[in-house]
Amino acid sequence: MLIQNILRGKGSQIIAVRSGDCVASVTRTLAQHRIGAVLVTELDGAVLGIVSERDIVRAMAGIGEPVMNMTAGQLMTRVLHTITPHSTVQHALQMMTDHRVRHLPVLDAQGALAGMISIGDLVKARIAEAEQETEELKIYVATAG
Repeated sequence: MLIQNILRGKGSQIIAVRSGDCVASVTRTLAQHRIGAVLVTELDGAVLGIVSERDIVRAMAGIGEPVMNMTAGQLMTRVLHTITPHSTVQHALQMMTDHRVRHLPVLDAQGALAGMISIGDLVKARIAEAEQETEELKIYVATAG
């Protein structure tokens, strides 16, 4: 299965914050949308980085409460691992495993942001594939002579 199939099903809405938004605001955005990471973008949509729940928790453990007054730009992870709509689910899972990330921005052929995929999206897709294969095997066995 391709990433574009997942985006077609879930939609390509992208939740983003600006680099000057305080971390307290970022946490409210994460909670409001029930997501684990948010992209940090420029006004023109250019992606600067990503802030995840993991980033916030690690900063809280190291710095404490002052983290909430930091900006998304100060806390964000700047090195992004990305995929394309034509990447496979297996490739995306491998990237997440290799880089120890749970979210991958999806960039189209022109480098524009096309969506965001989470580990949950990929697991859901793999389960759907496995269920479809099981049904196909059941039909094959039932109709085989």
